[in-house]
Formats: sequence, structure tokens, C-alpha cells
Amino acid sequence: MRRKVTWSRAALDDLGDAFEFIAQERLEYAYYLVDEIEAAGNRLGAAATGHPGRMAGTFEKSLPKLKYIIAYDLEPSRKDGVITILRVIHTSRNWNPGNWPD
Repeated sequence: MRRKVTWSRAALDDLGDAFEFIAQERLEYAYYLVDEIEAAGNRLGAAATGHPGRMAGTFEKSLPKLKYIIAYDLEPSRKDGVITILRVIHTSRNWNPGNWPD
């Protein structure tokens, strides 16, 4: 069963911030990075392969080659099992369990 994947405003803002920061010096890589992160997030609809997240009720999909983590929520109570991408976080961010990074 393929699930629908939606992106929260915060996740889209995270992607935009990453693009803007990287594009200052490496425009082509910024486009590549955003495309790869979006593709990885959308693939979660076919197979939600993450692990339990640092925020209660969430899951995380690590993208080690890109140095990003996709935090998402899977709503199994819904008939269609929608996946919502909540945040896109660089691995260098200080991220303590129970709080989103600053």
C-alpha cells in the first residue's frame, strides 16, 4: 500500500533555508540537495523505513550521504496512513530529545 506523503510548512521552510544557505556558494549542489531530500521524503510513502524519533510520536529517516534527517509522523489511525514530513534537519544541529533544534 502506497501512503500519501505531505510536507508541513516547517519542513518546507527547512528545505528553503538549506537551499538559500548552500546556494550562496554552490547553486547546483543546492538544487541537487533539495531534490534528493524531497525524493527521499516522498519514498517514505512506499516504505516508511525510519526509526523512532527524538520527538514523541515521530520517526526519523537518516540521509547520511546528505547529512540530513527527515523527521516525520505516520498516522496509522487513519485509513490511508498519511505520512507528514515534519522537519528536515542537518545532522550538525544541536538536537536534544523532546525538542526541535533551534
